[in-house]
Amino acid sequence: MFGIGSTELLVILVVALLVLGPKNLPKIAHTLGRAMGEFRRVSTEFQRTLNTEIAFEEEAEKAKARKAAAEAETEKAAQVKNAETDTEKKA
Repeated sequence: MFGIGSTELLVILVVALLVLGPKNLPKIAHTLGRAMGEFRRVSTEFQRTLNTEIAFEEEAEKAKARKAAAEAETEKAAQVKNAETDTEKKA
């Protein structure tokens, strides 16, 4: 957890107990736990939103590429048809 070993965590808890006192420590720990849970929830929601936006943009780019390919294919077919018409006119 955050790169903190068990010894460091124990020292932090002892210092917190001395500074905050035994009566306030449970209240503060509860508040800190709720804040961390809320932060985790918000960060997960933010990450999910970013992933959704990225997927939407990728899909839009794919649709744009498909449309461009279809237009190129239509243009190529029109060129082939014009070439055939020109060949028939020459004959």
